[in-house]
Amino acid sequence: MDVVRLLTEAADLVPATAVTEAGGTVADAREYLEYNEWEVALDVLADLDEGWQPTPQWWDLLIEAADLMWLTGTATWCRWARWESIHGVIRAELWLLPPSEGGRTAAVPGNGVLRPLWDVGQRTAAGHPDLRVARMWVEYVPELAPGASSTIRLAPLVPSGWRGVQPGQPITMHEGVPVVGTGTVIEVRTPV
Repeated sequence: MDVVRLLTEAADLVPATAVTEAGGTVADAREYLEYNEWEVALDVLADLDEGWQPTPQWWDLLIEAADLMWLTGTATWCRWARWESIHGVIRAELWLLPPSEGGRTAAVPGNGVLRPLWDVGQRTAAGHPDLRVARMWVEYVPELAPGASSTIRLAPLVPSGWRGVQPGQPITMHEGVPVVGTGTVIEVRTPV
């Protein structure tokens, strides 16, 4: 079947040193393929984030496999990760303000559909914050509740406007003018 071919091709491109956060390897993915556990093999491959930097073409193989298996959530993540392989990774710890302090009253969807404004420390000629748009992916949870915190990933609408962002830098999330969240950048990784 095409899914097995796609996942095998993807596995062939991964160095043996790549591992998941849970310690999974490409050898584990191959073993799952042998037992026709295609979805588990795909999940292991999609989580291999230490020891290598996947290319957009590698992500294309995973996206096509996920689409063939009707795994829309996995396909959405792989599309996000493909974007990061081209433009780089920006991760931050974000704390949403509680509604009582002017924060959101609704949860933030976790799958990258929200595009809030961000103050990353740049200023306009008049000295006002030069807010930047970036989609936001909430890690490990389907949504971020009002007043809660989580690690997030950012996909800037204009990546060049985020070039000076560094780990440890404070950022603020806006919806319109008011601040609805505060954060600290924890990782910035440039593309290959």
